[in-house]
Formats: sequence, C-alpha cells, structure tokens
Amino acid sequence: MRKNKTETRSLLSTLWIFVLLNMIFRDLHQFASQGFIEELMSLDISEELVLVFGFILEIPILMVLLPKVLSDVANKWANIVAVIVTSFGMLSVLPSVDLDDIFFMVMEFMALIAIAMIAWKLPALNPTNQTRT
Repeated sequence: MRKNKTETRSLLSTLWIFVLLNMIFRDLHQFASQGFIEELMSLDISEELVLVFGFILEIPILMVLLPKVLSDVANKWANIVAVIVTSFGMLSVLPSVDLDDIFFMVMEFMALIAIAMIAWKLPALNPTNQTRT
C-alpha cells in the first residue's frame, strides 16, 4: 500500500468507480438480451423493494466521495461496511444470472476484495491521537 494518504484515498475512490461502472454496464448489457425488456415489463416489483435496492446502489455511489473526505478510521470502517453491504446486494441477484453477469460480478468482487484489503490496512487510530516514543 502506498504511504501517501491522498493516494490511498484516490485509489479507494477509483476502485469504487470501477465497481459502479461494472454494475452499470452489467445492467445495460442485459438490454441486448432477447426478451429482457419484456421480462422486465412483466415483473411485479413493489415500490418498497425498488427503494431497498436504491439504497443498496447508493452505497457504492457514496463511496466514490467518502474516501476523499473521511478520516482514516472512518474510511476504514465505511469501506469495509460498504463492501459487505454491496456484496450482499450483488449476491441477492444470483439466482437469475447468466454467464456475462458472472463475468461482471467476478470483476466487481475482485475490486471489492481489493477495497477491503486496502481499507483494512488503514490505521485504527488517527495519527494525531497516537503518542510517539
């Protein structure tokens, strides 16, 4: 991991952008599948469920910004929690995936693992609160 906090924060933010782009293009890619639009039109999805998935999708969007503005401690836990919630959100669609979805999800999970590893290495305490001996 790089020593420079700005670079670490930028890397985390960039990885979240990578995750988001994969999520977006995975969904856009589905529109090319024959019968996908008809299948979407036939689904009876409640507004509450759409709202829940909206919240889950908002987490990676927020994580593009938050690594740049949070302290190291807050960054560490925000990224780890966001990785966990985003992973569960991605896993919730597993029963209906096809090969191209699996490809995009593998890419997303690799980025999420990298985010978790980088975030885990962030300090547990703010350096300003630590005493030097």
